[in-house]
Amino acid sequence: QVQLVESGGGLVQAGGSLRISCAASGRTGSSAMGWFRQAPGKEREFVAAIRWSGSDLTYEDSLKGRFTISKDNAKNTVYLQMNSLKPEDTAVYYCAARFGLGPVTLANDYAYWGQGTQVTVSS
Repeated sequence: QVQLVESGGGLVQAGGSLRISCAASGRTGSSAMGWFRQAPGKEREFVAAIRWSGSDLTYEDSLKGRFTISKDNAKNTVYLQMNSLKPEDTAVYYCAARFGLGPVTLANDYAYWGQGTQVTVSS
């Protein structure tokens, strides 16, 4: 089992920044960590992913340049820095752990999920 705990969500004004974190514990060996988000009435969507080994980063195209994913291997923690936030970024943000190889953008490929952290961007 992998336990994932997100933190750092909150309310921010449009144009502001927020950094959310995801601390992983338990079973080791996951190949990648991903961030997904789900807004009310919408499907969960991919945001970004990072592999524990190397520097392979993947972003949803529309979020490139505003969002940055990073990791601290020593702390088993992954971060998502979000800048120039817009009201449409409002969602519950989830981190997830993936094992094995393959694409990192598909939610179904992630075996473990955190409880989510709410990010609300006011206009």
